[in-house]
Amino acid sequence: MRAGVATAAAALMLPLLQAPASADPDPGQVARSIAVAGIKKHLQKLQDIATANGGTRAAGTPGFTASRDYVAAQLKKAGYEVTVQPFEFPYFQENATAVLQRVSPSPRTYTPTPPDGSAVGDFATMTYSGSGDVTATVRNVDLTLPPGPTANSSTSGCEASDFASFTAGDIALLQRGTCSFQVKAENAQAAGAAGAIIFNEGQPGRTETLQGTLGAPTVTIPVVGLSFAAGEELAGMTGAVVHVKTDTISETRTTQNVIADSKWGDPDKVVQFGAHLDSVPAGPGINDNGSGSATILEIAAKLGKIPTRNKLRFSFWSAEELGLLGSEHYVSSLSPAELAKIKLYLNFDMVASPNYALMIYDGDDSDAQGAPAGPAGSDEIEKLFAKYFDTLRQGHVGTDFDGRSDYGPFIDAGVPAGGLFTGAEGVKTPEEAALFGGTAGEAYDSCYHQACDGINNINDKALLLNAGAIATAAVVYGFSRDLPGPDTRAATARAATARTANAGTGATAHAGPQTAA
Repeated sequence: MRAGVATAAAALMLPLLQAPASADPDPGQVARSIAVAGIKKHLQKLQDIATANGGTRAAGTPGFTASRDYVAAQLKKAGYEVTVQPFEFPYFQENATAVLQRVSPSPRTYTPTPPDGSAVGDFATMTYSGSGDVTATVRNVDLTLPPGPTANSSTSGCEASDFASFTAGDIALLQRGTCSFQVKAENAQAAGAAGAIIFNEGQPGRTETLQGTLGAPTVTIPVVGLSFAAGEELAGMTGAVVHVKTDTISETRTTQNVIADSKWGDPDKVVQFGAHLDSVPAGPGINDNGSGSATILEIAAKLGKIPTRNKLRFSFWSAEELGLLGSEHYVSSLSPAELAKIKLYLNFDMVASPNYALMIYDGDDSDAQGAPAGPAGSDEIEKLFAKYFDTLRQGHVGTDFDGRSDYGPFIDAGVPAGGLFTGAEGVKTPEEAALFGGTAGEAYDSCYHQACDGINNINDKALLLNAGAIATAAVVYGFSRDLPGPDTRAATARAATARTANAGTGATAHAGPQTAA
């Protein structure tokens, strides 16, 4: 990273910060102290952890445990009160590429989708499939061929009665539609099936190779997904014999969130930051999401000894890659009173993509991209980040709250939210290339969810710009007397004052509608 860029960013950061009270430290100085070198030190540690643990930091693996311990130790050293919050989750790992072969008639070897998802073959192992090596006759189960006119016309395998004439030990051939893949696979297993093949339903948009999930580790037989064309062909062959082999780990494990509270600030006004700490099994996850985790960790370290007006909370989520499980567990574990203390949540997931765009979560749907706006106050967060980049004369674009990261549970609970993102598997537009450089027509991160998402997959300029924006938000909201969104405590105080003033006068105090924080 060129020193000139870093100096310019630091110099332009200060005008965004509100002047603190005389007893408070200079927030501009705090923000300027955040350096890429410190963040990269944490990223290298996460890379080293992954390298020592089979190339991954996925939830439920030793690589995640070591990442958790490193982050918790750094936060304790910085003076935070650290809580390690355990929760159970369904763990899945595909140890080897699956095999699917038609033995007879007309032998055929189907092309597999590898465990790292780097290509899409004729078939794919269903997430939470059991393990097995089976050669058996394929048995059609209540198929709808040709497919119905609309999606979910098929009810194949949705009822136990579909298997009334099923021969135990055969492989069930099932069609997508109506009920979940889990229900289909569980019914097949209960009927004595040695394995299950679920093929796509066949309507437009439902023909490709089925890459699905069973949702939980409830079956022990091999379960794979197939394209409609391959499934229809197999269904038309009387007495077809198939060989299917899967090698998986599918079980319930325990993992942990790391939550760090500052020792300073109003406990009824919590400013919360979050980033997921886990990677996918296929790689070390240094951009996704070591970049977000390392950035807020470095900012937390700089602010740990500074007595902010509001309490700062830094969150490192586990099992995000399995469906936001860590943040969902955290939010659902809070009482209404504790949830109301969280005045805003800021999420940082992938902030250094190599072919980056600087994206700000669209708090008010001002970009009109179709996703709903965030809770009241989310627009103010968006404006703060926009002002930061505008002050640097740096372009930026909006991005929807599309539910793909850990802001989701907070938004659902009514907490004002915001954050930054530099892009994943999406393709960079020519307009974005004009704003940010890089290559139009290519993915923001071509190593997304792959083994190559390592320490060399980080764009230092994007990391610097986003780190400055995040540090600015931390000091602004850490010292602010007027946080985004409605403040029900202030409304309650006004109502109480009015009641006291009118006591004994016969007048009635009318408080306006109160909105939850």
